[in-house]
Amino acid sequence: MVNKRIKIALGCWILLFSILFCSTDGFSQNNKNFLWKVTSGRNTVSILGSLHFMKKEAYPLDRKIEEVFDASDVVVVEANLNDIARIDVQKLIDTAFYTGDETLESHVSAETYSLVKKQYEKLGIPLWLVSRQKPWFLALTITSFELAKLGFDPNYGIEMHFTSKASGKKRIEELESFEYQINLLSGFSDREQEIFLLETLKDVQAYEAEAEADALLRAWQTGDIKRLESIVMKNVSDDERLSLVYEKLMYQRNRNMTSKIEEYLKKRETYFVIVGAGHLVGDRGILELLKSKGYTIEQL
Repeated sequence: MVNKRIKIALGCWILLFSILFCSTDGFSQNNKNFLWKVTSGRNTVSILGSLHFMKKEAYPLDRKIEEVFDASDVVVVEANLNDIARIDVQKLIDTAFYTGDETLESHVSAETYSLVKKQYEKLGIPLWLVSRQKPWFLALTITSFELAKLGFDPNYGIEMHFTSKASGKKRIEELESFEYQINLLSGFSDREQEIFLLETLKDVQAYEAEAEADALLRAWQTGDIKRLESIVMKNVSDDERLSLVYEKLMYQRNRNMTSKIEEYLKKRETYFVIVGAGHLVGDRGILELLKSKGYTIEQL
């Protein structure tokens, strides 16, 4: 049960930051998949933008996506959700929860605490059950509840689908790791964690309407980047206080993942890279970074 909760929470955080905080100028083509072919002089790498929580009804996926996967030698994900046993559970607990007399209330503003309280009253969950959670982990918990209410399940996430299919048949590699992601979030200052939590509270409001959540799924299924942007970006603030958080959560990671993809483009094996949809779009997204380096980009 503990491992299941961890898997849901970690899958949730990947989803949250994979589709948040991006603009989607360029690469907009309807009736396509969130699937791109990146070509160098030596190799071609396929990159699939992912939603990490999906509905069972989203399957089967488009045949083109499955064919590209079948033709690949190596599957690459941000973090392998099927390898949960590698996580140091005690370390996660130590970084996710307050100890002693510390509580959430003593680490966030009265306004933020009031918003959290309202959120949990709406869910019918006593606040004392989550008062020991640090803001970064509480953000994951809130989003998990909201997405689960709408039928979105990490067990049907794109990474879970393809890593399960690849198990024992294809090599699976990671662009990052769970440890990296946990250290990233837990390493935020109290203020950065509070900003993260506030943005999460704002974001989950967009998922409360089932029609809008389904519209997000349809945008992904049809490769409609502009539509996806209009859904996930409408609650993103231009607050300058978020700039450092954005840099750590998105742009720095985009640069690091781009460097790894460049390494794959120099090899001879066929790589199928799965990364959160939000990392692929925008002027500072992976696709634009690869394009600026001279690689050919084609949406499939």
